[in-house]
Amino acid sequence: MDAAELRAAQAPLKERYRQDPSTARTPLTAQGRIASPGVTFDVDQFAGVSRAGLHRATGGDGSDACSGDMLLEAVLACAGVTLHSVATAMGVELRSVTGRADGLFDARGTLGIDRDVPVGVQDVAVSFVVDTDADDGALERLATSTERYCVVGQSLAQPPRIAVKRPTS
Repeated sequence: MDAAELRAAQAPLKERYRQDPSTARTPLTAQGRIASPGVTFDVDQFAGVSRAGLHRATGGDGSDACSGDMLLEAVLACAGVTLHSVATAMGVELRSVTGRADGLFDARGTLGIDRDVPVGVQDVAVSFVVDTDADDGALERLATSTERYCVVGQSLAQPPRIAVKRPTS
């Protein structure tokens, strides 16, 4: 897809959202269940079910997906698609791209050992190595726009609300 094709695909959507902003509100859903042995949670994903479990640092054996790793995968996927879309719109040719997301968590916070230690993945950094003829200014604009428009990355600015309730009868 080139810039013209991308603009053509997005133009009617942008016009509809300008005319009726409520149509731009797009619901997203994830579902899962406790259905596997151990301290795990099965999450339905596009390509099947992922069994999330405890990280080795918190008592897991490493056989289950770590939700922190899944978070980094989601950030990387979103940033990668956003980067590709922005580069396409800018007319920046990307011959190849590799990406990486890194972060860390302090198990003392997660395990409740020290209340002063934050709970959560911190110092999240996403980086891309691109083979392109674009100049440094274009790469800086690409990075800035990717960060601005990455839905998952921007979502990390506010923690989710969590509710626990009984089933409705």
